[in-house]
Amino acid sequence: MNTLETVAESETLQRIAIDPISRVEGHGKVTLLLDENHHIRQARLHIVEFRGFEKFIQGRPYWELPIVVQRLCGICPVSHHLAAAKAIDQLVGARELTPTAEKIRRLLHLGQTLQSHAVHFFHLASPDFLFDFDDPVAHRNIAGVMADYPDIARQGVLLRKYGQEVIRVISGKRVHGVATVPGGVNKALTTAERDYLLTDLDQMIEWTQEVIKLMRQAFERNPAYFTYFATIRSNYLSLVRADGALDLYHGGLRAKNRRGGMIFDHLDYQRSFQVIHEQVKSWSYMKFPFIHSLGPDKGWYRVGPLARINNCDFIPTPLAEEERRQFMAMGQGQLIHATLAYHWARMIELLYSAEAIKELLHDPDILGGELVVRGEMAQEGIGVVEAPRGTLFHHYRINEDGLIEKANLIVSTTNNNQAMNESIRQVAERYLDGKELTEPLLNQIEVAVRAYDPCLSCATHALGQMPLYVELVDEESGAIVDCLVRDADGTFRNRL
Repeated sequence: MNTLETVAESETLQRIAIDPISRVEGHGKVTLLLDENHHIRQARLHIVEFRGFEKFIQGRPYWELPIVVQRLCGICPVSHHLAAAKAIDQLVGARELTPTAEKIRRLLHLGQTLQSHAVHFFHLASPDFLFDFDDPVAHRNIAGVMADYPDIARQGVLLRKYGQEVIRVISGKRVHGVATVPGGVNKALTTAERDYLLTDLDQMIEWTQEVIKLMRQAFERNPAYFTYFATIRSNYLSLVRADGALDLYHGGLRAKNRRGGMIFDHLDYQRSFQVIHEQVKSWSYMKFPFIHSLGPDKGWYRVGPLARINNCDFIPTPLAEEERRQFMAMGQGQLIHATLAYHWARMIELLYSAEAIKELLHDPDILGGELVVRGEMAQEGIGVVEAPRGTLFHHYRINEDGLIEKANLIVSTTNNNQAMNESIRQVAERYLDGKELTEPLLNQIEVAVRAYDPCLSCATHALGQMPLYVELVDEESGAIVDCLVRDADGTFRNRL
């Protein structure tokens, strides 16, 4: 349940805090500044936890990184494991893996995507579709879903379990297992393991098709609301396969502008940090990436399921491709900008993951025995995958002893940082402005944030000094007595 905190920001403005944001991974809050007529003057998403992985892995040997960095998260550790592994492949000169090694990695990543999408929709987001936004907060959660829609809740549990079983079979554990080594993987898949994973797969595909029907029905019941709620027009970034197909593991970078025009296409992701730069702002531990050629004001973009479906030319599995066509038809030839459409796109990817897992399990290469290749060492490597929440970048540089000298991570949620702030602002101005704020109204802001499926734990990184905000509050009156701010450049100032 939200804590609604109201304090005097100045003589004329009030500060409303939604703290914490509920039903997301990690900790964050939203603040609104209101004038005396309840008009919204400012809306911001604040990330209030700090991890600092980029700093403390410096000095560690490069081969530890896929194991260490996956500890960033318990929801999407496989994505970090694989992005780091792809960067390490570059360091050891493994420019092309064996077919078996690459397909085992792809299978692992699809299991990750399936389980992550399932836990987000069924456990975190489904109350936003199954119940009204003003439903009692004690009922508007997974417990309410289990009570009122037991079949849907059960399907969500079993879909997630299946994805976790794919991960366990390959990496030894459902969470924080180890599957990769520099230049490949550490274990072959046995015939018994392959047959075990095939056992319930057709049921998973059927359930995924059912939830897409549920999603489509939700949009059809109220198309105008889903089209305009939290909707912003943005650029989009994702990987695509060489032929333009959806690809979650590998490919070139494609960026489209809000009208669907190409900004760049099939860009080698080893050049990604030449085209993507980052900003730091004083009020968040999360960075603000942007496309350098467009600048920070116009170059921000969105990643994740909506970006991938907007950007790809087709999906290389038949059932998911048919669903993509129906989804894109909603835009009548234009890109889909509806923020709540993230959920629909996410379910299409859930279906794609299940179909692609089935194809890989029937591929003879998946049972092969050639698992590792090596080449000539290099000092810099960049690994990129499409994590469930969007494009994930891992960039490492080592010294001659193989120790990490520099590390930079742009995680999926960080890529969506500015977009989440823009969606929050849109909801605040359109649905909350001029009204007496209540918990159900503020829940609409959380609905907008949840559409992005943010993983705030993964995203808390900062360049240079951490911004810091300290308030001294009178115990009896609750008034702010003093406020000291350390900005991102390390300077201190008194706010009062």
